[in-house]
Amino acid sequence: MKRADPSQLSIPELHGYLVGAVGPRPIALASTIDARGRPNLSPFSFFNIFGANPPTAIFSPARRGRDNTTKHTYHNVKAVPEVVINVVTHSMVQQVSVASGEFPEGVDEFAKSGLTPIASEKVRPFRVKESPVQFECVVKQVIETGTGGSAGNLVLCEIVLIHVDEGVLDANGKIDQRKIDLVGRMGGMFYCRAHGDALFELNQPNKDFGVGVDALPASVRQSPILTGSELGQLGSLQVVPDETAVNEYKLTELADLFISMANDPAGLEKALHAKAKELLKSGQKEEAWKALLSFNER
Repeated sequence: MKRADPSQLSIPELHGYLVGAVGPRPIALASTIDARGRPNLSPFSFFNIFGANPPTAIFSPARRGRDNTTKHTYHNVKAVPEVVINVVTHSMVQQVSVASGEFPEGVDEFAKSGLTPIASEKVRPFRVKESPVQFECVVKQVIETGTGGSAGNLVLCEIVLIHVDEGVLDANGKIDQRKIDLVGRMGGMFYCRAHGDALFELNQPNKDFGVGVDALPASVRQSPILTGSELGQLGSLQVVPDETAVNEYKLTELADLFISMANDPAGLEKALHAKAKELLKSGQKEEAWKALLSFNER
């Protein structure tokens, strides 16, 4: 594995590793105003939410790596500590890209991008009409992480009002991930779209945690057929099937396999691992466990 010591890398090399590996990153389309009340609009992918009590978002208009200059957004939130963070969707990403241009101070990126400014209720910067979720924020603190090129400027924001387009809500009033169609930033020129087949669901165990991969027999953990992800699926099961359930499954579902491979134990073990792999594809974790444990019950 290649090693990369940040202290031995150029800033562009280090930046490439960071943004190439950490992604997709959500995009904050930050709307601010300067001391003269002029609007500014710019996207930042050094962004995320960091708590709900109080509701906290952080984004970073970092110093430019090539010439160590600072961005208008950074100066604006220092002068007027308010911002609207607008989420970015696929339908607006081309306009957001236009807004990212390094226009001279005072140029209105709303006009340049064709995005629509609408009045906020609790802060002075405008919201972006095309964005389905808009966070009105008060800037609580700006943390400068350094003074050199590419140093971060962390803008800590408290969200004071949220606007959500009802068109992205489900029947329970929650944001539907299949409707909102968010876009994320990757490395280089790459973006990704959280839509369609790119979405998948994964239960979060919290207190209802699984037995763990270490509960599997060593022969299963070292299987050349099952992947680490599939072992993770098996480890997420909360209760291991007991001997009675395994034997019943063996007699009803695996009988033909055991009979046909009675004289080939190594082949039988591989076949059971392949069977478990197929079961996991359809989410049948308990059945996969039974298939794997049946080899030890033969």
